Parts: sequence; C-alpha cells; structure tokens
Amino acid sequence: MAQQHLAQIAIVVRDYDEAIAFYTQKLGFALIEDTPLSDTKRWVVVAPHQQKGAHILLAKAVGAEQHSAIGNQTGGRVFLFLHTNDFDAYHQQLVQHNVTIVREPSQQAYGQVLVFEDLYGNKWDLIGN
Repeated sequence: MAQQHLAQIAIVVRDYDEAIAFYTQKLGFALIEDTPLSDTKRWVVVAPHQQKGAHILLAKAVGAEQHSAIGNQTGGRVFLFLHTNDFDAYHQQLVQHNVTIVREPSQQAYGQVLVFEDLYGNKWDLIGN
C-alpha cells in the first residue's frame, strides 16, 4: 500500500495578517510560507516550531458561506489537537498572551489537557504527553 501523510489543513480566517499575528505571536508557531497569488489571495502556511505533523493553511474567507464558517469549522466541537512535551510552559504562554481558555487543565488517561480558542473561536485541545 502507498504511504500517505496529512500535509496540511485549511482554517478559514477573516484576515491574513491578523491570523498570522495570532498564530506566530500568541501560539508561537512559525510562518512557513506567505506567497501572494493575486491582489487579494495569498498562500499562507503556519506550523508549530519543531513540528512533525500537518501544517495549517490560513485561507481567507470569500463570500457569505465561507465567512459564516469562520470560528465554527466543526459546529462548536474541538477542531484541532496540539500536543506538547511542556504542558505547563505552553499553558502559561497562552495565559500571558490572553488566549481564551475554555476548559482549565485537567488530568486525563492520555495526559494533561485543556481547551482553548483561537482568535476566531475555533476550539483546540492542548495535550501534554
């Protein structure tokens, strides 16, 4: 069977620059690529530093249907799962950058977990392992 991997996922955003600022400054992600494709469209990719998984394509919403999906890409459920080897430090980083914590840290069978929101309200699990 052919080998496969998930290369990236798209998150619908309102504005490229505000999304870049949130992901790089508040979450500490790296800006992998920011390439203009036209006067209004860019190919913007971010990812956690030292990451081994998929990158995130920041896709600027166009039209009413895409704008309605901003912040609610999964109908209110947790959308993305971010693993860290230093849960306490990353939790403190989120707090220091005023990232909204939806569910405070708790210990689960699979590790420490908390739920936070990105700048648009998409929910993320932060998991310490």
